[in-house]
Amino acid sequence: QVQLVESGGGLVQPGGSLRLSCAASGSIFSIYAMGWYRQAPGKQRELVARITSGGSMDYADSVEGRFTISRDNAKNTVYLQMNSLKPEDTAVYYCNAARPPYYYWGQGTQVTVSS
Repeated sequence: QVQLVESGGGLVQPGGSLRLSCAASGSIFSIYAMGWYRQAPGKQRELVARITSGGSMDYADSVEGRFTISRDNAKNTVYLQMNSLKPEDTAVYYCNAARPPYYYWGQGTQVTVSS
């Protein structure tokens, strides 16, 4: 079992930045691939960024060059640095830990980009 707790969401103006954090507990963090997903009202949950246990990263096209995912295995934490935020980035952001067949989700944190 893995417990995930997100933090760092909030209200930010277009062009601003936020850093999301996801603290994990309950298992060996370093063996899991970690991801950030988001879900906007009326839309399906979508992958934003993920980082493997080996440190390989990939991003959704819509955030490439603006968002950066990173992990600190010593702190059992994964981060999502979000720069140049746009109104269309508004969503609930969820942290995910994956080691098939096991998948775990956090409770989500709201990010609102608005002037």
